[in-house]
Amino acid sequence: MDKMLFQNGTTSKRENNKYRSEKYLPYVFTEQGIAMLSGVLKNDIAIEVSINIMRAFIEMRKFINTNKNLFEKVINIENKIDKKFIEQDKKFDIIFDQLQLEENIKQRIFFEGQIYDAYSLIIDIIKRANKKILIIDNYVDDSVLKMLAKKKKNVEVVILTSNKSNIQNIDIQKFNKEYPILKMSKTNKFHDRFIVLDNEEMYHLGASIKDLGRKCFGINKIEDKEIIEKIINL
Repeated sequence: MDKMLFQNGTTSKRENNKYRSEKYLPYVFTEQGIAMLSGVLKNDIAIEVSINIMRAFIEMRKFINTNKNLFEKVINIENKIDKKFIEQDKKFDIIFDQLQLEENIKQRIFFEGQIYDAYSLIIDIIKRANKKILIIDNYVDDSVLKMLAKKKKNVEVVILTSNKSNIQNIDIQKFNKEYPILKMSKTNKFHDRFIVLDNEEMYHLGASIKDLGRKCFGINKIEDKEIIEKIINL
């Protein structure tokens, strides 16, 4: 439907290959048009309706301002999608799933017994890495290697752990034969657990990865870039 915009409303349709002019009644009033209309209306019901419409415009403006970050995310995700090979409805599904995933892993609390849910979220986080995964956890065991097997191909993994870790060199060797490349170092610098993706995305874990879901704990995404840099360079 073609539209011709003017100050107070919009007209629609073409007649004889020409746009309808302003002498035709508008199909839709703009916010300014509603404001002018409310100034000349005398009927109480009409005045009340125009006021409610103005309120709707105000709420719509508030909604847009409140969710501008969300709209930016939609645009950024859409720009990453190859429009040549993905149909419009499938592209929408990908955008929706990506937004839902990002919101899901931004901050989560798991209660005792939610072992599978916690496990699934860690897998989703691991799959997000494109180049490197840094895991900081003092109590790593072979269950963590099973999770890391879900990573993208050729993504490097570095594990910083303590002497309390149960991973053996033979475990690392076997892992590297099928899912290269994994490196492990011992350190006593950390108390908490972290997962860092591609040196730019970091998650704080309230429990060791091997103990996910056994007790109540939380997972939080760290947004501060300076903190991420400090953790990486410790």
